[in-house]
Amino acid sequence: MKDTYYTIDTVYTSVFKDKGSRFISFAHPLHTLEESKRILDSYRKDACYKGACHFCYAYKLGIEKSYTRSSDDGEPSGTAGRPILNQIESYQLSDILVVVIRFFGGTLLGTSGLINAYKQATIACLKEIVPVKTILRTPLKLQFPYSLQTEIERIIKGFDVLIIERKYEEQVNYHLQVKKGEYDLLLQSIQNSDISKLVNLLSS
Repeated sequence: MKDTYYTIDTVYTSVFKDKGSRFISFAHPLHTLEESKRILDSYRKDACYKGACHFCYAYKLGIEKSYTRSSDDGEPSGTAGRPILNQIESYQLSDILVVVIRFFGGTLLGTSGLINAYKQATIACLKEIVPVKTILRTPLKLQFPYSLQTEIERIIKGFDVLIIERKYEEQVNYHLQVKKGEYDLLLQSIQNSDISKLVNLLSS
């Protein structure tokens, strides 16, 4: 089970030039599909890019069930969006949007030239990034008597677990975030222990 992936947590930009055409690339962290539309609209409305002829892009969102999309925005089919997306895949990134804005320089690049230009423009941007490792986690809530807290702490210490909250009421309540690939193993460790009948698994 894949429970880690790499993304970015800030915006990166670069400029690539080819035969007079200028390609300005931006890599954005992406959290929702709607966010991609807002980012693209902001570039199209920005006066700084008023003379641009193409706003090409690609994105990948999600890891288990990923969504990908690319757009040539008027460039010949397959010459812009796909090369951008290919580099996102090559760098093994997710939750990312790459926009490449082209200012035409007066010289036609041809099909192969465009493919290479958008590829190189994307590489120029992505090679600057600092990838951020992200771990997929599953919530788990435990309820148990105070006398079991030491034993519970001992068990969860052997796993990649974030303790989000400890609440002390009639019993102790733990709100955990467990690394997805270790979730079942943690449950088994609790259920196979001597204290299993005294620990309640609450719905998250």
